[in-house]
Amino acid sequence: MARDYAKTRPGTRAPAAKKSPRQRQEGSSRTSPGARPGSGWRFYFAGLLSGIFFSFLLYLGTLPATDSPAPGPEANAAATVPAEPPKPHFDFYTMLPQQTLDGPVEPAEVANPPPGSPQESYLLQAGSFRQREDADRRRAELLLLGLEPSVEETSSDNGRWFRVYLGPFSSHPEMTRARSLTAAQDIDTLLLKRGTP
Repeated sequence: MARDYAKTRPGTRAPAAKKSPRQRQEGSSRTSPGARPGSGWRFYFAGLLSGIFFSFLLYLGTLPATDSPAPGPEANAAATVPAEPPKPHFDFYTMLPQQTLDGPVEPAEVANPPPGSPQESYLLQAGSFRQREDADRRRAELLLLGLEPSVEETSSDNGRWFRVYLGPFSSHPEMTRARSLTAAQDIDTLLLKRGTP
């Protein structure tokens, strides 16, 4: 049956046509016309962007205000001309050619040291202890290795110390041999050079 929609009054609703059960089921599964798929994401991103914008405005409000006066013409002139650091001045270029040495200069003979000059000797410090018993214990360990240690007592600002020395060794190979023996037993040594008068 045909309907005449022109004769309906404005503001009144035309009676709906009866739907079959199948049409009712399909209509209920559809979403409402106002809710589209993906509209939740739109609201999420709109809220996110507005939150970032308001956070930025809040950040700008917390920045300290600059109360510097407007720069005058003298400030502009100083800013445009950078100050150059002074160049270094070296006098030795002119002073060195004018200097002379007094007396004749003869090359020294290095191969033959003059007699009576001090010879170097090597010492190994095998430990430094506060207690005499600890120093004697280290001395006994070194005696078992076939070395000849000695214990010296010294006093300083830090108190009294007992130091265990090996040597003096007149040659470097002797000192190296003693040092390798102590290193094999996990005894740390300190190399000292002393000139003998």
